[in-house]
Amino acid sequence: MTLIELLVLLLIAAICGSVGQAIAGFSRGGCLVSVILGFIGAMLGLWLKRQFGLPEPLLVRIGEAQFPVLWSIIGCALFVAVIGFLTGKRRSH
Repeated sequence: MTLIELLVLLLIAAICGSVGQAIAGFSRGGCLVSVILGFIGAMLGLWLKRQFGLPEPLLVRIGEAQFPVLWSIIGCALFVAVIGFLTGKRRSH
């Protein structure tokens, strides 16, 4: 994986993390947190996809890596909603 591919992958993860946080209505940090949440959401979303045998409608390929955009957003929104529920609601500005 080249540096450009890695940066594009991080950018896509950040966007997915930000969208997931916006859907959940809960924000815990800046860009780095969004990237981390994007990757956590991708792992959680892919696990849910496998458990229920659902399709992958939006898969982005960057070099050899594949990133599940839709499942990342769904997984991130679920993860952030659970974190928000457990820690107390703090609305984003």
